[in-house]
Amino acid sequence: MIARIAALAVAFVALVTVPYWVPGIYYVNVASQILFYAVFALGLNVLVGYGGLTSLGHAGLFGIAAYATAYMLQIGFGHGTAIVTALIAGVASTALYAMLSLRSTGIGFIMITLALGEILWGLAYRWISLTGGDNGINVSSRPAPFGFSLANANAFYYTTLVVFLLALGAVAVVARSPFGAALMGTRDQPRRMNALGYHVLAIRFWACLFSGLLTSVAGILFVYYTQFISPQTLSLTSSAEVLLMVIAGGPGTLLGPVVGAGLVVVVKSVVSGFIERWNFLLGAIFVAIVILMPEGLVPGTLRLWKRAFRKPQPRLPASAKTEKSP
Repeated sequence: MIARIAALAVAFVALVTVPYWVPGIYYVNVASQILFYAVFALGLNVLVGYGGLTSLGHAGLFGIAAYATAYMLQIGFGHGTAIVTALIAGVASTALYAMLSLRSTGIGFIMITLALGEILWGLAYRWISLTGGDNGINVSSRPAPFGFSLANANAFYYTTLVVFLLALGAVAVVARSPFGAALMGTRDQPRRMNALGYHVLAIRFWACLFSGLLTSVAGILFVYYTQFISPQTLSLTSSAEVLLMVIAGGPGTLLGPVVGAGLVVVVKSVVSGFIERWNFLLGAIFVAIVILMPEGLVPGTLRLWKRAFRKPQPRLPASAKTEKSP
């Protein structure tokens, strides 16, 4: 317990001091990417890890919030109105998404979410009057909450860090609440939960809404970070990447999606500058994780740590074994 608290304290100090020890603005921006993709992965983990529902369409919900923010700013509304509208649009879209996809589970759920994600990608690509098509939508400025401008990299990083910590805390509270226990029950024994009087569909629906809220928050941070949004953001590749973040880090854990987001973003944004075949490297890392740590990096590392520092059990002499045997 003490070791866990100490590790969390060290991680918190490291996150707060990132702008002071990373070499340059580029790496501060990479840290911001890790944080808002971690929020995205935490949102997906609510369904994949705690609910047992694998979604391949979350990039569509991510893109809806991003497009809503950019479009509202483009037609002249302020940042506050744009953010609130994006959150409402994201959660409302998630409600429709849940009503359509929760009709099935397993492979059926995966295929429905995949189809919905592709529909949203197609709309973003073809509805040029709203989304700009391939040209996308540019965002000319960032908000300045309480007079604190987010125009520079350090200010944006700290804002993203605050949002990330709030999202992490919200997921921790939900996971340890009676609702979280019920959600994990629907994952493991849906028929038994139904027999005990729990409304399995309603539990999964509310989990989808919570997941959509976190995904929408990540989409808003993304569009303010890039100051641009295009249909590519809603593609199947984006959904697959965030799903790999969850699986690689450890589904059903609090810190697993954060570690997975860090792994993917670092390889894409940093390692790719030194290794041309970075896609091959990322694929090889995922294969190694699946083979060596099928439960994910965080649970797998904890398992190896406990094994390495486990006290060896004293061996009884042969005579003692003989005496104890009946």
